[in-house]
Formats: sequence, C-alpha cells, structure tokens
Amino acid sequence: MNDQAIANLLTLEAKRQNEGIELIASENYPSKSVREAQGSILTAKYAEGYPQRRYYGGCEYIDKVEELAIERAKRLFSCAYANVQPHSGSQANAAAYHALLRPGDKVLSLVLNDGGHLTHGSPVSFSSATYHFVFYPLNDKGHLDLDIIEKWLDQENPNLFLAGYSAYPYAIDFKGMRERIDRHNAHSPTPCLFMVDMAHIAGIVAAGLCQNPVDYADIVTSTTHKTLRGPRGGLILSNRLDLAKKIDSAVFPYTQGGPLEHVIAGKAITFLEDQSPAFKTYMKQVLENTKACNDELARRGRIVSGTENHLFLLNVLESYGISGKVAQQELESIGITTNKNMIHGDTLKPNETSGLRIGFAAATTRGCTKEEAIQIAGLIDDCLSKSKSKEQLKEEVHHMVSGWKDVMTLEFPMGE
Repeated sequence: MNDQAIANLLTLEAKRQNEGIELIASENYPSKSVREAQGSILTAKYAEGYPQRRYYGGCEYIDKVEELAIERAKRLFSCAYANVQPHSGSQANAAAYHALLRPGDKVLSLVLNDGGHLTHGSPVSFSSATYHFVFYPLNDKGHLDLDIIEKWLDQENPNLFLAGYSAYPYAIDFKGMRERIDRHNAHSPTPCLFMVDMAHIAGIVAAGLCQNPVDYADIVTSTTHKTLRGPRGGLILSNRLDLAKKIDSAVFPYTQGGPLEHVIAGKAITFLEDQSPAFKTYMKQVLENTKACNDELARRGRIVSGTENHLFLLNVLESYGISGKVAQQELESIGITTNKNMIHGDTLKPNETSGLRIGFAAATTRGCTKEEAIQIAGLIDDCLSKSKSKEQLKEEVHHMVSGWKDVMTLEFPMGE
C-alpha cells in the first residue's frame, strides 16, 4: 500500500483485534477469502439493476457473481426469493418497509429499550418519520409473551407486525407469532403483515439451531456479518414470490443505486461457507460458550439475563454499582471489548445504560473454548469488581488470546 498513514492504521487495528477479546455481539471476523473478494476488481464496476436487467454494459461476469450469491442464499435459508443488494441491514429494512407499507401505515414493534433496533421506530430514525410506530412490551420477566403481542395486535390493528431484536437473549417463537397474527387477521378490518429482522440470529437460523423465520414471515431481513460471519451488508428473503417485484423495486431504484458487487461476491462466499457442517459445529460452540460465560457470572452472584442464543445481558448497575458506559470503558482498558446496552426496565439514559451486551460469535471464530469462556467471565468479574489489578488482567487476556487464530489469516470450510 502506498498510503503509509492508512497502512499504519490498518496495522494498528489488526494488532488491536488480535490482542483483545471481542465480545460485541454484532461483530465477527470474516474469512480471508471474503476480505479478498471485498478488495477485488469488482469494486470498479457499476451495475445498476439486476442480473440480465442492468442499466450498464459489461456486466456479464458481474451477473454471474450476483446470481451465485442469490442461489446460495436461497439454499442456505431454504427460501424462494433473495435480494442480496442491500448495503446494510438498515437499508434492507427501509426497502422492506417500502415494499409492504405506505407512508403513515402503522407498525407494531418491540419497546426500543427492551432490545429493538433504531430502524424499528426510534425517533431519531427514518422509520419513525415515515411510518407510525407503536410498541409492545416484554413481560415482567423480560420475555416475549404471545398473549401480550396478541392483545396489542387487537388493540392497535397495525398494518405490520415486526419481530427481530438487537439485544434479546432468548429463543423466538416465530411460528407462535404467525398463529397469533393469523388469528388477529381473521377478525380485523386491517390485515396485518409479518416482518422479521433476523440480523442477530441469522447464523443460528442458517445452522438449523432455531426456527427459520422465512417459514412464517412475509418478509425477512438480515445483515450478513454478525453471526453469519460475512462481509458487512444486508439481505432480504421471502417465500412470497408475489412480493419479489415490489422488494426488488424498493431496493433499486427506491432506496439505493448501484450495488456493491465486491461485497456481494463476499456474501456469495459466506453463504457457501455457512452451508458446511463445520459452520453448524461453530454455531453450537457459540451457543455453548455464551451460556458458559453467563452461567459463571451468575454463579459468582452477578445479575445476568440467561441466554438461549449468542448473547446475554449483564446488569452492571445492580452487580457492580456502575453504569454500562463505565463498565465498557473499564473492560476495554484490559483488552476486552463490549458495548453498553439498555436492559429491561432500565432507568438510565441510552448513553449511560444499566447493562452490558456480551456475545461470543467473534471470540468463538478465533477458537475460544467453553473453558476459556468461563475464564472470560472471571476476567470480567475481576475487572468490574476491582479484585485484581489491571496489569494482571491485561496479562491474563494476552496469555489467552496468544493461542487463538490470527484474524488476518482465517479461512473456513466451504459447503456443498
């Protein structure tokens, strides 16, 4: 690289990632093959439109790349339709809304502080400026409750019910949601559609370790990084072929222009990697590691959410008397990266929070074992309780990750 300033920063960032423990639930490490595709000559090609329907010439091979990504996504998630062009999960959501709704239509979404996403109706997001969002709560134990959801469906008569969460640590009953929506629609003057944003659990879905929302929802959106372990980008899936043209038009030309074909090539590689038996083994290990860390913190008397997926929530305000912001900073100082997060019933502001969100997708990619996940719980507890010095904890972190895989050379088996 000729730009020495950027080269130096890339070296420092690679060093930071290799020498630390990444526990942000929305982050993961792609393979070297995915990164090579993202840095390939495909970045030079404009390809507005869709395969065989481009507005530019010279797309013969670009079309084949995108068609591979589409077919692999459909096979991975057992669905009839896939759009691989969204630049991000947020843009996938924007396109999905446009395909299903008119401006001002009502959307029923989870209370944002209980684990929703900015694009699920936050007042600072385009979503709330374009559509009318109302919100259903979790129950007193912090769980989704189908009876509560049905009550809100009948009370609000929304045009769309939205499921999908950025900080919900439990299994989701998409089948039960579909049944409640159908029961509501049988007597409602306003037919309610069903959308799922599975960005966080897409890898768990792909591995067949939870319900597949594509079997029940009218439209499903996702990111392609997080648990899928691919490039940063978005994805839209559906079994409703009658919606295909609406979704395609909502992505291009409504919400975005030329697709990022170098990223789509990375998505295609990811979808093939995720069809391998090794990926299912990896996802099982993610779930095991997450539960082991949660359970060890609970054994130590700390307030945790419990978990049935790749993340859990640690109530640091009750456990240590500090905010999530302070806890995040303390852990980062010893080489453990997390993010502050609102928890059910939180009394602090979003820039402070009472909790931390902790996930094991990235650490597991590098080789973290169940025993090391238990040790990581100890590192977290010792840091936040100040029972060990930061110097000692830094050394323990360094010793652990020295045996892990290098983030720059990761490669994963291919499926099929």
